[in-house]
Amino acid sequence: MRAQGTAQGTARGRGRSRAAAGLALAAVAVAALTTGCSMEDAICGGGEYPVMTVGGTGSACQPDGEAPPKGYVRYPEGKVPAHVDDKWDLYWRTHTVDKKGDIIEVPAGS
Repeated sequence: MRAQGTAQGTARGRGRSRAAAGLALAAVAVAALTTGCSMEDAICGGGEYPVMTVGGTGSACQPDGEAPPKGYVRYPEGKVPAHVDDKWDLYWRTHTVDKKGDIIEVPAGS
């Protein structure tokens, strides 16, 4: 009889462990949703904004409050990539801005 009680106790303990793990996972998911955390890779970290090269498809991250370095410009308003492979990240892989600030298609093979 004692062995049977031990098996039941072990099964009960596993059930509690699974329930606790499930609750922990749910808590992490809720925290991610409520804090705006995303599973996507951000283009830049906190306190930075993305800049792009003039005439090319290169990019960098610049500290907030600082002007882009020489040869870089801010992305046009409303066309700023936020996450790797988002709509604008993909777009700017084949487009750039020229020295006049016009958006142009990048020549093939560049």
